[in-house]
Amino acid sequence: MNIKDFKSILIFSVAIVLGVFVAPAKATNISRVVDFEDLTLGPEEFYNGSDGAGGFTSQDAFFNNSFNSTFGSWSGWSYSNTSDTTTPGFMNQYSAFTGTGFGGTGNYGVAFTFNPGDAMIELPDGYSVDSVRITNTTYAVLSMLNGDQFAKKFGGVSGNDPDFFLLTINGLDDSNTSVGSVEFYLADYRFADNSQDFIVDDWSLVDLSPLNAATKLSFGLTSSDNHPQFGLNTPAYFALDNLILHKSVPESASNLGLLVLGAVGVGSMLKRK
Repeated sequence: MNIKDFKSILIFSVAIVLGVFVAPAKATNISRVVDFEDLTLGPEEFYNGSDGAGGFTSQDAFFNNSFNSTFGSWSGWSYSNTSDTTTPGFMNQYSAFTGTGFGGTGNYGVAFTFNPGDAMIELPDGYSVDSVRITNTTYAVLSMLNGDQFAKKFGGVSGNDPDFFLLTINGLDDSNTSVGSVEFYLADYRFADNSQDFIVDDWSLVDLSPLNAATKLSFGLTSSDNHPQFGLNTPAYFALDNLILHKSVPESASNLGLLVLGAVGVGSMLKRK
């Protein structure tokens, strides 16, 4: 093969390569699971922000926390692995009613969000939300099932009261403008047929894809049981685990660069000949 023919083949080959690599770029999705297992707790322990840090990070997602050292109270997010599913009341505020994290794992997040937006999650840079697992806390479930000193028994004495406990997840962009919201009923007694009434007692999957453009998530709770002055009577808690995120990364152009450089190098050598 003479040099002229080789040059022609080389140019044709480079053209094919360019056609392949310059075609519409595919994106690779990188997934991340925020499951709190990267946070350290001893057995039957919880973290409630008593160190004054103002929040914590799991898998690069930031969970806000506000701790009042005067009263020993908190709002926003805590994380826990406590497993008490039988003790009612405020002293058992950190236990998911499932007794474990999703899939039997140890750690999970617990939110106390008496006011909408008390609990927030800031997503890692470039990541979007796909889904999350949500359940009730033991404190909230036993209050709704039986009532307590502050809250009514859901359904009332007859079982016919149309009670509900609703979680609203609002997606926000960098300017704190809403990009959409997702609703999930932690309890719903509004059915005409009382046998359909329910209180969530498992790690339910919640689709967050409508909030794909969000960089932050804001969580709020509403209930049919409210005090006219002080708001929610139902304990304003829920538990969260396995927040699934994804990030789209364009395929690297490095291979194209190497091929072009190689072709140029061969072409230069042929030219010198």
